[in-house]
Amino acid sequence: MTDDRPWYAVYTKSRHEKMLADLLNEKHIEAYVPLRRVLRQWSDRKKLVDEPLIRSYCFVRPLPNEYYEVLNTQGAVRYIWFSGKPAPIPNKQIDILKAITGADVEVDVIAGGLQKGTTVQVNAGPLAGLVGELISVAGKKKVLVRIDHLDQVLTVSISPLLLEPYMNS
Repeated sequence: MTDDRPWYAVYTKSRHEKMLADLLNEKHIEAYVPLRRVLRQWSDRKKLVDEPLIRSYCFVRPLPNEYYEVLNTQGAVRYIWFSGKPAPIPNKQIDILKAITGADVEVDVIAGGLQKGTTVQVNAGPLAGLVGELISVAGKKKVLVRIDHLDQVLTVSISPLLLEPYMNS
């Protein structure tokens, strides 16, 4: 019998990915953090270390009665939501992540999704509902969005976590 329960992504506190996965696995809640081995250099030595492939995320596959136990575990912040409910991740995608990280290949993660020129909508915060065009990504902390309204152009610096592609319905 195959286990067809979906996986979910849990946003973690900074640098708590592996600790959260370990704590959840100790509670017999299936958790997975894809890791990659990198060479780190300190002033006095070099060392190979395992670091999360996708920072601040832990993948979990809880039973229905374990849903809130995940959130009550040290290091967990919140589930990643889409359309008003936790976003399920297909088993096949987790299997692919496991295969990639299990192979001896170099892997880099590049944030995808929002490209320059994409029409985006702010999904939270004081500017929620605002629609604009993504004109640049200024590092990992903010993006610039141009908002056209009343023949004026306003450029706003905003966290990319607050943006989603705009679907004109």
